[in-house]
Amino acid sequence: MNQVAQPLPNQEKSAVEIVVHVSKDLGNEQRDLVVSALEKTDGIMGAEFCVTRNHLVIARYDKDVMSSQGVLKSFNSLNLDARLIGPI
Repeated sequence: MNQVAQPLPNQEKSAVEIVVHVSKDLGNEQRDLVVSALEKTDGIMGAEFCVTRNHLVIARYDKDVMSSQGVLKSFNSLNLDARLIGPI
């Protein structure tokens, strides 16, 4: 239980990282599909499920292109019940 999520590499000054809680229990393949779909969304720079807590996602987005609420809407558009936990 000593494992913690590592922040995604921050490559741009306008990048913001947030933690999102996904209510639905997803399998490995489903998580991969979610990450792939999110990373294809304009403004989202990366997404990664926490290794030890599969219901938490670290999402990195460009604050000049999208807001945290926009990131949350991207999760919801994938038919996921998601909640914003907060910034990293």
